Amino acid sequence: MKKLYTFLLLAGSILLMAARNDPQSRQTLPAGQQYDLILRGGKIVDGAGNPWFYGDVAVDGARIARVGKLGDNARRIIDATGMIVCPGFIDMHSHSDTSLLVDGNAESKIRQGVTTEILGEHTSAAPLQGLAMRELGNSYGNYKLNYTWKDFTGYFARLLQEGISVNVGSYVGGGQVRLCVMGADNRPPTGAEMDAMKALVDEAMRQGALGLSTGMIYPPNSYFSTQELAELARAAARHGGIYASHIRNEGNTLMESIREAISIGERAGLPVQIFHFKVHGKANWGRMPEAVRLIEEARNRGIDVSANQYPYVAGSTGLDTMLPEWAHDGGREKMLARIHDPEQRARMRKDIEEGKNIQQLRDWQSVQIARVRTEKNKAYEGKTLAEAARMRGQDPADTILDMLLEENGVIGAIFFTMNEDDLRFALRQPWVSIGSDGTAVKPEGVLGEGKPHPRWYGTFPRVLGRYVREEKVLTMEDAIRKMTSLAAQQVGIRDRGLLQEGKFADVVVFDPVRVRDKATFTQPHQYSEGIEYVIVNGKVVLERGKHTDARPGKIVYGPGKR
Repeated sequence: MKKLYTFLLLAGSILLMAARNDPQSRQTLPAGQQYDLILRGGKIVDGAGNPWFYGDVAVDGARIARVGKLGDNARRIIDATGMIVCPGFIDMHSHSDTSLLVDGNAESKIRQGVTTEILGEHTSAAPLQGLAMRELGNSYGNYKLNYTWKDFTGYFARLLQEGISVNVGSYVGGGQVRLCVMGADNRPPTGAEMDAMKALVDEAMRQGALGLSTGMIYPPNSYFSTQELAELARAAARHGGIYASHIRNEGNTLMESIREAISIGERAGLPVQIFHFKVHGKANWGRMPEAVRLIEEARNRGIDVSANQYPYVAGSTGLDTMLPEWAHDGGREKMLARIHDPEQRARMRKDIEEGKNIQQLRDWQSVQIARVRTEKNKAYEGKTLAEAARMRGQDPADTILDMLLEENGVIGAIFFTMNEDDLRFALRQPWVSIGSDGTAVKPEGVLGEGKPHPRWYGTFPRVLGRYVREEKVLTMEDAIRKMTSLAAQQVGIRDRGLLQEGKFADVVVFDPVRVRDKATFTQPHQYSEGIEYVIVNGKVVLERGKHTDARPGKIVYGPGKR
């Protein structure tokens, strides 16, 4: 009986393979009808983790019409021989909120194969009122944008009016609603203020936000208690949203911070997504297996907790995180006033030198200055803090404080605080998706300023080139699953992430031999290689590696959209 079963299984597989390769088995349309596009003869990786197979993908309008062996009934046929054809990549953690309004082509993301960006971490594009409006202007002053919107309805409308090449979804930031209601003061909210913040989260969810997000190392997010965040998260849970978090600490108290995120999801009754899953600080290297076990234990209890990750051993955020948390109380203007005050500046210097800052860091060689605004400080871009301090004839603490004053408190920085073993261990976990934590930019104009983290240009090709092809940490099928269907599942997107009939036609065609990232920490403004075609909602946006200027992107709304 067992031999008969084996024979039948083998015979079925042979017949299936024969059908795939038999020209007579090609699916055809009724006479006179044509698909808009057929991607012909590539290795199809469907996004679900299934083994690849040779076949064709047909697109009709904005949707995938057929997958299999198809005829020639198409207005256009793209030869994908030797290429991999897969769903468009979903960037689970993006900061393109305002750069897309400078240039909707999203060049650095499209050229990675990204077709959907998930925006909004500790702050978000909306709601905008009170101190939140001023802080947004301070953060993106070089963009010189006119902020015409007040809520997500207005922001999404502005994106569509300008035109975008990628699809966009967004969380509502916990720090954003706090800035709107309470400003940046470090104090508990009153009952009325808490109700006002919950009302803003509720409104954002009804307007299409995907969930509530936080960045717990950043004031004023860090001023929230666990209980207050659970209350806010319930407002998102009522609309089917998720809770996504840059957890409170990724170093010395990593485990406690993971437990806090899990607790918030458990109390509020919604899934949890941990941003850029990592172990921060040399003293903590090797703790990734412990962090993974903690999440696995929660999942085994029935708590839906997962994570995303970028494939680099350096992170990036503002240089102001080298200040202690107390220095941020009240917002940027009060922080700058404290630096001016001799007594408080002396206290800050002591905390910086002792590593009692938000980064918990005092290794000046591991911090690189990435982006400044003023011309006089451009020479320090790409330099470490130690190098910049020598160039300025100062010690590193004074360099931090004086440069923050000179740059109105806004300096981008890169922090080399992780190691490859922890990165690879996390990358192998089946519930870890991919997020760049980067911004859609291009080498020219205002978007080409500074020396930003290379993840802005290279995240997804780096996974495919380095960690699949070269190091074999992942199989190609699993890497693509992490970038597509897993990401869609985690954020609640139901009609993207798979090459499946009826899904939106977000498709990437790439060369598995050539795909690689080129951006480096010293020369980051370099596009990746090997991504040949990118199709968004049925329209070709990247053709033979060149942007077509098409902007067919849509808004990806959360389940609470009314």
